[in-house]
Amino acid sequence: MTQRNVEQVIGRMVTDEGFRRRFEEKPFETLFEIVASGVELTTLELQALAAMDPALVARFADAIDPRIQKAVLPRRQ
Repeated sequence: MTQRNVEQVIGRMVTDEGFRRRFEEKPFETLFEIVASGVELTTLELQALAAMDPALVARFADAIDPRIQKAVLPRRQ
């Protein structure tokens, strides 16, 4: 089942702007949050995901239809 989990994490990277921003800043910490929430990933999978180029992830996210993306809205002050 871990391949499904890897696909789930990659899918979240490209459809969830807040997750993607956290991943860009702190990849391992963000991935460990996912593991703590119950998603099983091996050490190898964690290393491979953390090594993903955030710029490429962002480019792919830009190609995804915005209607299926979770956007981060600016906070009201």
